[in-house]
Amino acid sequence: MNDTYDAPIEVDRISKWYGSVVAVNDTTFQVRPGVTGLLGPNGAGKTTLLGMMCGLVTPSLGSVRVLGQNVRDNPALYRSVGVMREHDALYPFMTGREFVRMAARLQGLKDVEEAAESAIAAANLLDAQDRPTGTYSRGMRQRIRMAASVVHDPDVLLLDEPLNGTDPRQRVEFADYIGRLAEQGKTVLISSHILEEVEVLADRILLVVSGKLAAAGNYHAIREKLDQRPFHVRIAASRPREMASALVGLDAVDSVSLDDKGIEVLTRDVAHLQREAPRLAKDLGVRLYRIEPLDDSLESVFSYVVQQ
Repeated sequence: MNDTYDAPIEVDRISKWYGSVVAVNDTTFQVRPGVTGLLGPNGAGKTTLLGMMCGLVTPSLGSVRVLGQNVRDNPALYRSVGVMREHDALYPFMTGREFVRMAARLQGLKDVEEAAESAIAAANLLDAQDRPTGTYSRGMRQRIRMAASVVHDPDVLLLDEPLNGTDPRQRVEFADYIGRLAEQGKTVLISSHILEEVEVLADRILLVVSGKLAAAGNYHAIREKLDQRPFHVRIAASRPREMASALVGLDAVDSVSLDDKGIEVLTRDVAHLQREAPRLAKDLGVRLYRIEPLDDSLESVFSYVVQQ
């Protein structure tokens, strides 16, 4: 294994297109030991990036190096990389233990039984290991797939939407597990389209939008920037013009406009608006029907970051 590298994962000006569709566009970043979140809306290019990092997808331009080596067609390197793809890949007739043992055998491990036992224990599934995976809940399927991904004790772990289907308790257990891997010096890259998931798991994030890297760095610094973005909120009321005139006077309101769907408000303090709008409506004798954010999606978050 080549130890002369700047970071365990090095992505250099990488692009990938399928015909006229550009999935990833001239993206460069490094991933260092610890937990890094690859964050972006669905369709941002996260899965394509992960595919190129684990050697399943060939870049159209640029290069990817993992542990100092080229990734594509490098079976020896794959012994040091664990991959968990987004979509379910289980045989429902196999027990959890049989599934993890199969992964251990495919990795060429000498002591298959010990490796499988250790990985299943780390995933907290020893009690269910002899049940067919077809009887598992969605969260349990995710955890047994995780066990299969780490059964060979990889140095680099690439996880695509690993928390899909897990409940709050399982997410806490998963975060603890990932934290233990980071403490061992592993390099863990977790893809997600949910900001709150990444907040729990990662200290550093890579923001990806439309196939390009929008921002990279410490989670808390980027989160502070995201929290400063303006929000669009729609308000439906019985007398929209009167209500709109009153809303203009609120300190939390940047602008107000009217359309055939109601009142659209631009604000940097949604909580304040939600408190004050009912008070204004009561004072005016206006019936308030609805207050709803229009841009809670990550697409709006990333559009704001890219424009800064």
